[in-house]
Amino acid sequence: MRAVLLLALQSAWARRLTLGIALVAIALAAALLLAVERVRHDARASFAQSISGVDLVVGARTGGVQLMLYAVFRSGSATNNIRWESYTGIAAHPAVDWAVPLSLGDNLRGFPVVGTTAEYFARLRYADARPLAFAAGRPFAGTVDGVFEAVLGSEVARQLGHRRGDSIVITHGMAALGPEHADKPFSVVGILAPTGTPVDRSVHVSLEAITAVHLDWMGGAPLPGFSIPAEHVRKFDLQPKEVTAVLVGLKNRPDVFRLQRHINSWPDEPLLAVMPGVALDELWQTLALVERTLFALAALVVLVGLAGLTATLLAGLNERRRELAILRALGAGPRDIFLMLTGEGLLIATLGVLLGCLLLAAGIAAGAPLVQAHFGIVLSLRPPAGNEWALLASILATSLCASLVPGWRAWRMALADGLTPRN
Repeated sequence: MRAVLLLALQSAWARRLTLGIALVAIALAAALLLAVERVRHDARASFAQSISGVDLVVGARTGGVQLMLYAVFRSGSATNNIRWESYTGIAAHPAVDWAVPLSLGDNLRGFPVVGTTAEYFARLRYADARPLAFAAGRPFAGTVDGVFEAVLGSEVARQLGHRRGDSIVITHGMAALGPEHADKPFSVVGILAPTGTPVDRSVHVSLEAITAVHLDWMGGAPLPGFSIPAEHVRKFDLQPKEVTAVLVGLKNRPDVFRLQRHINSWPDEPLLAVMPGVALDELWQTLALVERTLFALAALVVLVGLAGLTATLLAGLNERRRELAILRALGAGPRDIFLMLTGEGLLIATLGVLLGCLLLAAGIAAGAPLVQAHFGIVLSLRPPAGNEWALLASILATSLCASLVPGWRAWRMALADGLTPRN
């Protein structure tokens, strides 16, 4: 057996250029299949870790997935706001430990502006219940005197080049080229450490600041001929009249269903309370068809690569008839010839899988920061795990089946067929 494997290695090396092309094709196919699985797994993990410790997300009555996407992931748009009195009523419920309001609708050069309270930085968790940390500065004061203070997520600060003490001007609405609140600039007082969540791509200001910048606006447009300077906004009542959503943490997790039913039947206005895990499950069920389609395409690419390996080995048999016949004449049996050809194909497939793993690791190392910045998905640079091992095993098993074809073909070749060349 050892001699047969050595012959397989030497024969493969002698045809390294031809087999190298097949090896690269298998490597690319394996890397693509593993990349689809890695992105699927890490995307789910990144979404689930974005709001660790939040028991309910409350907003105006709409779809649960839509509420989650807008309130947590800053994607899409809210159908309506909820009244301030509803927020205070929810926060005062005996089962509620804490409630953090969110007000969205403005942006800073494409990054969403989130109006909230200072409690946001103390209560919000990510990953395995990790608290938010500051890379520089402090939270905004949340007082009338410090109304125009802003805290930037790490990606906002990095991409826009802002530092603590810089002045920024936010834009009305979610369009990056919309009208600006140029008369009411904000001072950057803090920059958050990276979290790998939508927090990194958000600008955080107080709820009073959201009210202040819109004092001289009505119906989404500035009032003509009327302007309130920034230094005069403190004379007005800056308590918000409504918010976009509320993040709720409970004293006891078993109370979540009872409180959810209570909020969903809120008497003053139609509200919706969703559990983040349930809403994310609905999201993944919606995207299941896309996941299966991508996986099927990647699997098809793998099959094409293995078919190319089989075709390469079969095409080389005509050139190797004399070689195989000489081996038979020197004492190699049909079983040895069969094992040599099969082992050669399995060797190429194994090297292709290993190279595919290296390509995936290199791609993640190079592209993970860009994926995190643009999509909020943290791709982990780690060895294969879970389903990835099963995928690698399936690739090798399929390659073994594909290698049996040229092995069987060589086994069928007669000694005289190799020694007597055809005209």
